[in-house]
This record gives sequence, structure tokens and C-alpha cells, in this order.
Amino acid sequence: MDIQTQFNRVAKDYDQNRRKFIPCFDEFYEGTTAFVAASIAVPKRVLDLGAGTGLLTAYWQAHFPQAEYVLVDVAEDMLRQAQVRFAGCAKVSRLVLDYTQTFPEGEFDAIVSALSIHHLEDADKAQLFARIHAALPAGGIFVNYDQFCAETPQMSRLFDTHWHAQIAQSGLSEQEQARWQQRKQLDRECSVEREAAMLRQSGFSTVQCLYACRKFAVLAAIK
Repeated sequence: MDIQTQFNRVAKDYDQNRRKFIPCFDEFYEGTTAFVAASIAVPKRVLDLGAGTGLLTAYWQAHFPQAEYVLVDVAEDMLRQAQVRFAGCAKVSRLVLDYTQTFPEGEFDAIVSALSIHHLEDADKAQLFARIHAALPAGGIFVNYDQFCAETPQMSRLFDTHWHAQIAQSGLSEQEQARWQQRKQLDRECSVEREAAMLRQSGFSTVQCLYACRKFAVLAAIK
């Protein structure tokens, strides 16, 4: 089953289950976004790649309500949930497209993504990072909130074992856990170190891991 179909299936319940799938949810989303927001100039235009229901954009919008946001995703049902979330907000637009193939027109001051890019093979990640770099002005920022493996297979197994145990105790239904196992087959994780190297190779002058908690990390790259 492809990514589009998998995420269309879970669109309606996606947000309410995020905290159960991400034990470090508050720091991952809210704490890191607050740090970034306090550290950068106010963006005029923000692109959210693999935006889904607009959860990450909602955190950014809380800090930058005057910015224009463009949400892109291949799963139309996910973006329908984003439409509900931002009902009446003219500054948020949605596009159903594959961001590995094309970007919306225009320049963006910030490009963000959450729990999406880890579905790509490393070669596709590298091509995407080059496209992101090209779409940003000098000083523009890319922030990726994502899921990673460790540097070694042994540590990756420890990360996964601990994460699986947390999910088993989270209160998720057996059906939701089964769907999660299906979605995991789409994962193509790399390590934080590997992704940072790819971002530098794409031309970013500054790359930093802002937050890491085993499977989950947030990387920032400045052009």
C-alpha cells in the first residue's frame, strides 16, 4: 500500500493519536518550534512539506500569525482535515502534490516538515534537500521534525524496542497498532548524522540538530 493510501486511511484519527505515537510530543513539536520562532526573523511565507492535517503549521502559526502558509501533501484526505483546522483563515492554502517532484511557485522564508521525509530513500532525500535549498533566500531556514534510526544497527534496535514498548502501553487500539505496523513498512530512515551531512552537501551553511530523543529529532539548516 502506498503512502497516499496509507495516510488517507488514518486522516480522521491522525491528530488525536499523535501523542501516543510520539512520547516526546511536547518538546518535539511545541518546545522546538518555540525555540526556532524566538531565533529567526518573522517569515512572510512558510512552506509545510507533507503537511497532513496541518498540525505543524498550527504550531508555527501560533508564533507567526501574519505569515502566509502553503501546505502540501499527496494525501487529499489529510489536507481536508487541515481545511477544517484552518477554516476561515485566508493565510493558509493547501495543495495536493508530490513534493519530491515539484514545489509550489515562489520563494519561501522558511520550509518545514514533520514526520514525512523519512519515507524517502536517501538519494531522494538528497535531491529534495537541494530543491529546498534552491527555494530559500539567503538566511532562509529549513526545519525537519522527523523520525530517525541510530548510527549503528545495535543502537537502532534498542531505539525501536523501547519505542514499540511505549506504543504497546499507550492505549492505542489493536487496529491502530496494526495500521502503524503497516505504515512502518514505508519507512526509509537515516541517522541524524547522515541527514545533517546531506544537508551540508546540498549547500546549507549551518546545520544543527536542535532536539533529539531516541527515534525523534529536529534538524535546522540555514542557507
